[in-house]
Amino acid sequence: MVTKQFRGSPKEADLTRADSLAREIFSDIANKWALLIIEALGERTLRFGELRNEIEGISHKMLTQNLRMLERNGLVERSVHPTVPPRVEYTLTEPGQALRETVNGMCGWTGQYLGHIEASRRRFDA
Repeated sequence: MVTKQFRGSPKEADLTRADSLAREIFSDIANKWALLIIEALGERTLRFGELRNEIEGISHKMLTQNLRMLERNGLVERSVHPTVPPRVEYTLTEPGQALRETVNGMCGWTGQYLGHIEASRRRFDA
């Protein structure tokens, strides 16, 4: 497995620049639905309905939009099987799996500091 390295302008990889490709990608993946989809796919391939059942509260439209965005960015692979009706499955690509490690870290961080954040919110809101 060889990870492709970015060969474009350093400006395109600069998250601080409003016009950078890196910021556009970051904006795409840094939303709750994309992160939850990546976490739900985890180690297994899922069909659309299975994904929707895994992610409480996501609408059909939001799941579709986010899956398309993740596919466009090369993080999710969509496979259509020629059956009647067609069976469509989604799985994480190598970059998607690598991003999942970061998502898992964020989930761990949330679990570790949830009590602290909850207490801080109560103090702030008082």
